[in-house]
Amino acid sequence: MTSRRPSRVHIREVGPRDGFQNEPEHIPTADKIRLINALAQAGLKRIEVASFVRPDVIPQLSDGVEVLHGIDVPDDVRLMVLIPNSRGLDNALKVREKFHEAAIFVSASETHNKKNVNRTVAETMADNDKMAARIEAEGLDCAAVIATSFGCPYEGKVELDRVLGLAERFAEAGAAEIGFGDTTGMANPAYVTEFFAAALERLPGVEVTAHFHNTRGQGLANAFAALEVGCASFESSFGELGGCPVPPGSTGNIATEDLVSMFHEMGVETGLSLPGLIDAARAAQDTLGRKLTGHSIVAGPVNWN
Repeated sequence: MTSRRPSRVHIREVGPRDGFQNEPEHIPTADKIRLINALAQAGLKRIEVASFVRPDVIPQLSDGVEVLHGIDVPDDVRLMVLIPNSRGLDNALKVREKFHEAAIFVSASETHNKKNVNRTVAETMADNDKMAARIEAEGLDCAAVIATSFGCPYEGKVELDRVLGLAERFAEAGAAEIGFGDTTGMANPAYVTEFFAAALERLPGVEVTAHFHNTRGQGLANAFAALEVGCASFESSFGELGGCPVPPGSTGNIATEDLVSMFHEMGVETGLSLPGLIDAARAAQDTLGRKLTGHSIVAGPVNWN
């Protein structure tokens, strides 16, 4: 297949939400604010910073409003929050001036969706249709996320047509961006090539975003495969933080610093400072008090001198 590799990509940092939510220890709000500010200083223009879920479900994110009020990032940094349902949207809109994008989501797998949000896919999508209209009416950008896009740990294979059918419904509801999540690291580069070639063809005018986890060590290979067929939008997490609340053993996203290192070595522009990202990941490592798994934290940038 002929490469359709873009010369420049956009990267959204999801560590402050997708990463922090899976940490077992409480992370002080001040530390979250400091780390988000550091990520912005590294050049990131897209950062997912909070989720409006019930505090008893994900207590690690219960300080989302305080984080939104406390961070100090440049005006051109676009902040995203994750919205699980209409009640969460009600709460988010109370601080509507503090963020720019709202992400709604569903799992492509019925079993994962039920375990994740305790609703059927049909129930979730009905609520998503309503939320998309409200988000658009508020002048916010609406993004959609489809979890288990590449496979479900409970059901196995998830048909490509099912995933893209959900994506098309999101697009019809007003989502300007649709992210496809490899929630538990079941994707492989060959299928990613097929998947994103089809997604880019079926979703004209929609920003198609790749969200890979490194559960089985294939995250960067999958990102490369998506890049080669024309995907120019990615999500990643500094220090390889992250995972999924269900099931156990779902480890982190691909590390932002590793993804950027790979792209830069390939001549693909990101607009990001790799040393700045590594510094932020090392700061997160110090804050959490344990070794993180991003490779560039140890190796640093490639030195060709």
